[in-house]
Amino acid sequence: MRILVTSGGTSEKIDDVRAITNHSSGKLGKAIVESFAKDQVIVDLITTRLAVKPEGPTINLHYIETTADLEKKLKELMTTHSYDAVIHSMAVSDFTPESSVTLEDLESAIALQTDLPTTLLEIANKRTTKKISSDTDHLVIVLKKNPKIISLIKKLQPQTILVGFKLLVDVPMIELLNVAKESLEKNHADFILANDLTEIHGEKHHGYLINQQQKVKEAHTKTEIAELIKKEIMALEGTR
Repeated sequence: MRILVTSGGTSEKIDDVRAITNHSSGKLGKAIVESFAKDQVIVDLITTRLAVKPEGPTINLHYIETTADLEKKLKELMTTHSYDAVIHSMAVSDFTPESSVTLEDLESAIALQTDLPTTLLEIANKRTTKKISSDTDHLVIVLKKNPKIISLIKKLQPQTILVGFKLLVDVPMIELLNVAKESLEKNHADFILANDLTEIHGEKHHGYLINQQQKVKEAHTKTEIAELIKKEIMALEGTR
């Protein structure tokens, strides 16, 4: 058996020394990988150098930084290997910096009543420095939407078992589950692990695993989530 796991959080470059990132530690991904690896499952793990990482003879580490890196590596691995399951637990940035301007340049563009989006791009394209000057008091960053990586997985390998993740913050359980069901259908996933940031503290990690039949199973720690995901994947794999 061979699976692919993504874990940690992407980092989107503002310039060569600055970036926008998130707080994902990779701890849940580590628990998932270790759960499978103890059963001698071959695991390809796409992660970042800052995330915590598992070790083991059946674990292959692949490092990325940005969402673009993740997309490239995912396509590379999924066209090279056939996976019984893909567990996409990485916190992927929804947006990436497209351009940046100083507040002074922005105010000048507004004063001239120019086409603002075009002006922002024109100003940004004139920048040749690899590090934005720290002399300015205010910096305006324009973000563009990243592609949804999870939507690529079933297109690359329709038969793989796909586990996606949906994280919201301080919402009612019914809302969390409804959003997870939407993600399940939209991305043709086999399972979605729905969790709320307010219920994640260290090893404590409350989550709901929902399948295509909309049956929900609950777990309360990272270890429980990892074992639940493995159990459900193994059970589904056994029916194929």
